Amino acid sequence: MIPIASPEIRGAERERVLGVLNSGQLAAGDQVEAFEREFAAYCGADHGVATSNGTTALHAALHALGVGEGDAVVTTPFSFIATANAVRFCGARPVFVDIDPRTYNLDPSVVEAVLREREDVAAVLAVHLYGLPAAMDELAALADKHSVALVEDAAQAHGARYDGEPVGSLGDAACFSFYPTKNMTTGEGGMVVTDDRAVAERADRFIDHGRSEGYRHAEVGHNFRMTDLAAAIGRAQLERLDGAVERRRANAAVLDERLAETPVKAPHEPAGRRHAYHQYTVRTEQREALAEHCREQGVDTAVYYPIAIHDQPAYEGYDADAPAVARATEEVLSLPVHPALEPAETEAVADAVRSFYAERPGAR
Repeated sequence: MIPIASPEIRGAERERVLGVLNSGQLAAGDQVEAFEREFAAYCGADHGVATSNGTTALHAALHALGVGEGDAVVTTPFSFIATANAVRFCGARPVFVDIDPRTYNLDPSVVEAVLREREDVAAVLAVHLYGLPAAMDELAALADKHSVALVEDAAQAHGARYDGEPVGSLGDAACFSFYPTKNMTTGEGGMVVTDDRAVAERADRFIDHGRSEGYRHAEVGHNFRMTDLAAAIGRAQLERLDGAVERRRANAAVLDERLAETPVKAPHEPAGRRHAYHQYTVRTEQREALAEHCREQGVDTAVYYPIAIHDQPAYEGYDADAPAVARATEEVLSLPVHPALEPAETEAVADAVRSFYAERPGAR
């Protein structure tokens, strides 16, 4: 079976982890600080704050930007549930709006309508879904006009770019996840990056029990810290990130070409945006049948995401006028695109999809 994801852990990661183990400094050591500096620099940001996972990074960033009780945060319901959960952890309320059906990211025109109508919005939380940057120029202009924060949920977009600029440098703060299936991993971990020193300092306190120095605690905080073991893995992974993204993009280009004559709708990459292809997500009206056919052909697939956040039981009472989201939940299907694919495997993925439609003339 060709897997939908395949984390690459090599000798460099093992050597660095062994170095941390031998040092005896498993947490609060120099590896985390080095990873923060290196990852922030990669993103073109001045400050990095490493966290225990992507969800805690989102929570810390929103808290550091002052999002709290009584606030609203405009975001997408077509994402992993952590995007919205982080808003609620701050005591704020997510306001779900529709997506651009081509990019699966926030539709700026709908965001604008909400910002015109509501005075309680404190932030816009834009997800770079599947590795494609959201419409950041338009969203930044709206955030500036309405004096709200703009936060990037870049959990799936390591290595993506917008008009040549790396994601992570496009808002007031950005948040990344280093879960094993992401474009780079620390085993489990997250990162907040920002140019604002005050935001970085508040996030840093928040993830360390509100600690300002020693045993002095300026506020109530959490233990959301990253370990040195995780940071050591992340530093090795970061060195290979650009190469891994290029392999993802090369695999995506093969799939684009091989699937061009099939009814599936391939991912859309608008001019000026560099897709990092965390996922290669197509659209089809025959999703379940195509997925089953791919399994029979030895190709794993996945659906990200079959249930919109506002339709989850945990979000009962939250509404969204989001027809584009509703359709996406019924049609999206992700195919393997990860950098561990051999050329023959990428061809096999394409062949599985092509053979499905060859056997079913008229299928869409």
